[in-house]
Amino acid sequence: MIASSPRSASDGAPDAPAGRPHTTRAEELRVQIADEITRGQLPPGTTLDETALAARFGVSRTPVREAIRELAASGLVDTRPHRGAVVARPSLERLKAMFEVMAELEALCAGLCATRITPPERHALEMLHAEMGDLMRQGDFTAYRERNEAFHAAIHAGAHNDYLAELASGTRHRLSPFRRAQIGALGRLALSHQEHERVVTAILRGDREGAGQAMREHISVVHDAYEAYTQSL
Repeated sequence: MIASSPRSASDGAPDAPAGRPHTTRAEELRVQIADEITRGQLPPGTTLDETALAARFGVSRTPVREAIRELAASGLVDTRPHRGAVVARPSLERLKAMFEVMAELEALCAGLCATRITPPERHALEMLHAEMGDLMRQGDFTAYRERNEAFHAAIHAGAHNDYLAELASGTRHRLSPFRRAQIGALGRLALSHQEHERVVTAILRGDREGAGQAMREHISVVHDAYEAYTQSL
């Protein structure tokens, strides 16, 4: 299993650096446990004992319970009365359905963004994409994944439809363990940036159809990359 980093018994996460989203301790735990599940270190059927996990990570059971709840929403954990939490894994059919929905939501966001994005938002998106290019060339997977969330959030915001942004963000969050797993595959970082380039170019041109199609293809590749990743375990 992945060793937990030294941390005090406090449940609170340290302040996030300027310009970076604040991450709660429950979110950190969710990411760590999800990584272990998608890497096969916690196989299906493994019991997730809240007390044992709290002791392992040096926290109370509250953030552990929240992390398990989030993992259950992603389909990585099955919670049943009197049985506790058990590692599960959604079927390939279920994952395909989830990625299909995310592809359409993200494509709609990108298309609307192409026609509604404001000049300041355009500039911010360009700068963010350029920053991710630098991270890609440095091979900084961790930072690239973090900025990738900001990239998609910027497109959601540029669509100027709060309800759509809520649906797209929620679906991305549920699929985040599977998206995270595939980004470390050989060559995937460069390909991801190339896919983003096509999305950004279409948005900046005001090409609604092109932006939507480029985003749809991007999410389809992410799904295919995750399937290839699971077959390599």
